[in-house]
Amino acid sequence: MNDSGTPETEVEVVVAGAGQAGLAGAYHLRRAGYAPDRDFVVLDGSPRPGGAWQFRWPTLTYGKVHGMHALPGMELTGADDRRPSSEVIGDYFAAYERAFDLRVRRPVRIRAVREGDGGRLRVETSEGVWSARALINATGTWDRPFWPRYPGQESFRGRQLHTAGYPGPAPFAGRRVVVVGGGTSAVQHLLEIAEVAAATTWVTRRPPVFHEGPFDEARGREVVARVEERVRRGLPPRSVVSVTGLPMTEAMQRARAAGILDRLPMFDRLTPTGVAWDDGRAVEADVVLWATGFRAALGHLAPLGLREPGGGIRVEGTRAVRDPRIHLVGYGPSASTIGANRAGRSAVREIRALLADAPARPSQPALAAAV
Repeated sequence: MNDSGTPETEVEVVVAGAGQAGLAGAYHLRRAGYAPDRDFVVLDGSPRPGGAWQFRWPTLTYGKVHGMHALPGMELTGADDRRPSSEVIGDYFAAYERAFDLRVRRPVRIRAVREGDGGRLRVETSEGVWSARALINATGTWDRPFWPRYPGQESFRGRQLHTAGYPGPAPFAGRRVVVVGGGTSAVQHLLEIAEVAAATTWVTRRPPVFHEGPFDEARGREVVARVEERVRRGLPPRSVVSVTGLPMTEAMQRARAAGILDRLPMFDRLTPTGVAWDDGRAVEADVVLWATGFRAALGHLAPLGLREPGGGIRVEGTRAVRDPRIHLVGYGPSASTIGANRAGRSAVREIRALLADAPARPSQPALAAAV
């Protein structure tokens, strides 16, 4: 119990989030000999296992998923490509939590992380307060959809929605739809909606860049290095597509030939009946779908003052430069599924060094040696 009289549960490490990055971090804590509920706790704000995947639209089947990498220590095998990805990955994450006895607590919303007593972190949540010596933050981005602001937005009489609320193509049947955004989700929405809509219009701030052929290891290292440089300078990480470009699939090739991927520059304003440009062009629309991405959900860390003047949190590896107790996984260069796995392992290595003066734990030599 601290000076405020609020009881605190003490652990060595709090893992915030149980998506790909959070589960990877919890797995490596387990392998290092840390016990769930005694030495660490995993707090997840979502209602079910699956991280952000549980919220994906039903027509995003597992066969359409781009770049899902297995969690460490357990492959995803035998999945039906026709099943919704939310179901496949949700079931996989649930089985993973059971297999490694990670004891995820949900739904638990982390409200704030503050300086606690004795050099510890005070993690305030919807289900009580935890006192920890380190935090693996894996809260992702799904809770922070980015809605750009444009003149006339309030006057538009049609429907506006974000990718976070995309229900699949059926509700857009017979409608005139403007899809905003240059990422993979925008293209996936566009291809689906074009099959049922009366008309579709695609607008992006920058001309989209498509790439064909394999995304090999050398290209992957180049992408990670460019993203890593931004977070090292304390700048907010950019979207993956802004660095990699859009993968040109067969479906996208067909859509481009049909004119569905004929892109227009970003409009200047919304009108009551659509969107318009300053050069006099206008498009009538019933729906504007903002596929404009997400921002890192880090508001709960604000009391620690980690942000740099550039707006981001400066990170070395996974460690926040301003506070070595905080490790960000699934942020910046570790935002990909394979990057999240590696970041979880790296974070645990650094946390073990940070906590090296802690009392000895019951030994698990075979597991500890594997980290």
